[in-house]
Amino acid sequence: MKLRLSRPRWSPRRRDAAVQPQHELDADAGTPEGEPLSEMGRPGVPPAVVPRWVQMVVLPLALLALYELARAIGSILIVLIIASLVALMLNPFVKRLERGLPRGLAIPLVYLGFFAGVGAIGVALSGPVSTQITHFSNQVPSIVKNANHELDQLQRFLNRNGIKVKIEHQGQTALQTLQKNVLKSSGSILSFSRDLLSKVVTISIDLVLILVLSIYFLVYARNIGDLVRRIMPPGDGTPEDDFPILVQRAVSSYVRGQVLFSLIMGASAGVALWIFGELGIFPDGSRYTLFFGAFYGLMEFIPYVGPIIGPAPAVLVALFDHPISAVWLVLLFIALQQLEGHFVAPQLFRISLRINPILIILALLIGYKLYGIAGSLIALPSAAVMRATVVYLRHHLVLESWSGGGGVGVGVMPISPDRCPECGTVPAGADAYCRTCGASLTPHVHARD
Repeated sequence: MKLRLSRPRWSPRRRDAAVQPQHELDADAGTPEGEPLSEMGRPGVPPAVVPRWVQMVVLPLALLALYELARAIGSILIVLIIASLVALMLNPFVKRLERGLPRGLAIPLVYLGFFAGVGAIGVALSGPVSTQITHFSNQVPSIVKNANHELDQLQRFLNRNGIKVKIEHQGQTALQTLQKNVLKSSGSILSFSRDLLSKVVTISIDLVLILVLSIYFLVYARNIGDLVRRIMPPGDGTPEDDFPILVQRAVSSYVRGQVLFSLIMGASAGVALWIFGELGIFPDGSRYTLFFGAFYGLMEFIPYVGPIIGPAPAVLVALFDHPISAVWLVLLFIALQQLEGHFVAPQLFRISLRINPILIILALLIGYKLYGIAGSLIALPSAAVMRATVVYLRHHLVLESWSGGGGVGVGVMPISPDRCPECGTVPAGADAYCRTCGASLTPHVHARD
């Protein structure tokens, strides 16, 4: 019987070890015998195997415990998720500043830069937008006058055709009725104001908690990363196979995709409204292009509600100016939303998140069902993190097959077959279990020194 010596396996924790360049791997006859290859062609590590008893007992109990914990902490969970996502978004900037500054100084500088950037964008837009809003407010009397003129013409048309409908009189009656109801409902309005104030205070406290927690997450980012690396199966020691780095890249990809999506939709709405203004369909579209486009783009950050609120200013202006223009605008925004839902969003988020559009829709629905608007806001970045986790575990974790086939015995070195006997997947190096289906790959073994 041919003896086979075991070689010391390459340690995934030695970050300072030199990694063989890709061109040398390609030129070489192959990696050392017994070393599995990762997808990128570098020496990898064999996947961790989850025994059958862990699958049957520990995993269901762990999932049940996580579910009960999520129910117990309630709204605190979404605060933790948002704070962790904010920390993941800002951590790349902190790491860049950390090259020349202490981390304790880099973190506040990043936050100051973030708020300064938001303020700078607001100042840059406030000039032209405020000018357009002022111009619009000056045009309100003429808009109301035109609306009254249109109402008077409609009343005359109805009178000429023998239609006994008093629009003006009914409108005045409706205003009087509204005034009476407002006076009678002063108590309800006061109660609503109290509830609104309570919600504003609660949201403010949550925002402060998110800010504080995100700062702490950034301060202890290295400790958190080391803890995650100890919990997760080990990678091959490179940034391309390091779980915390992969999660951070997934969140960064979402941010880039969302910003690009809002810019595309805001610019599309602005250009379309400008064309409508130049054609005379909606004259105010060319006057307030920047305001309407910027508002529509900002609303695209909010799923579900944003696409409905975004067209509201332009449609309301058109409705007061000329109802026919409002109809054309409604048709325009319906077309934009169809383009957004069937082409822009699926393609853009498919590329940035690398998630199936069906899963994206399900994530938005589940997030909205659990936590409303806030849940839908964190649905896609959370889905990106979950995808990175699943992909990483698929490469480094396999479930022991329930169809038979024992584990690897002590004191023997497994020799993997050419293909998995269950699914036909080609094994990587000396894997004891298939990385796809978890079936045993050890039908034959040799003695080992």
